[in-house]
Amino acid sequence: MRNIVVTGASKGIGRAIVLKFADEGFAVAACARNEADLNKLKAGVLAIAPGLPHIFMSCDMSDKDQVKLFADKIKADWETVGILVNNAGVFISGQVIDEADGTLQKLIDTNLYSAYNMSRQLVVEMIKVKSGHIFNMCSVASLQAYPNGGSYSISKFALLGLSKALREELKPHGIRVTSLMPGATLTDSWAGVGLPESRFMKADDVAKLIFDIYNLSDSTVIEEVVLRPLLGDI
Repeated sequence: MRNIVVTGASKGIGRAIVLKFADEGFAVAACARNEADLNKLKAGVLAIAPGLPHIFMSCDMSDKDQVKLFADKIKADWETVGILVNNAGVFISGQVIDEADGTLQKLIDTNLYSAYNMSRQLVVEMIKVKSGHIFNMCSVASLQAYPNGGSYSISKFALLGLSKALREELKPHGIRVTSLMPGATLTDSWAGVGLPESRFMKADDVAKLIFDIYNLSDSTVIEEVVLRPLLGDI
């Protein structure tokens, strides 16, 4: 069975990924914190790909116990996992020197530990069959700090480090790992900035890229991809 797990799936890039793979005939397991948004996504998926063993669960990926509940549901319903996209994340602007107490912890819990815990839960299933692909949604902020990036950039640097570590560890098991570093993409995170849509990348482009990377031969892996709007960073 062709299947994909996407965290933080109800909006933006995550939603685009789920809908792209559902349209290609994949069963999807999707989670998000907002149940109403998740139900909208579920309706969209069922309209595209009915009859497949899809999984939808409201889940806060910054909570290790909730991550385990989601992973346990996947392992109970599916024999194995083909693709894991660690997409859950949150952005809080500010400076390290004066941002609110707890900002770094919140961003690390959501942007790093969500991927760390989910990968540890599901990679065991991939190792059993010596197959699978993990995509970690890093950021251009994983490569270069920028004004008011603060702890967000710290968390994304750390996520890239996790992705590099998984890449090395999983080579012998036939499991591919790809780090994606997208720049400004048209999602709710950019609401109200007053820039035209043409200034941003489209979430659908990121989803299409993931699908194309996954469909390369088993002997090839794209380790890292940087995507930016045509006119550069915002």
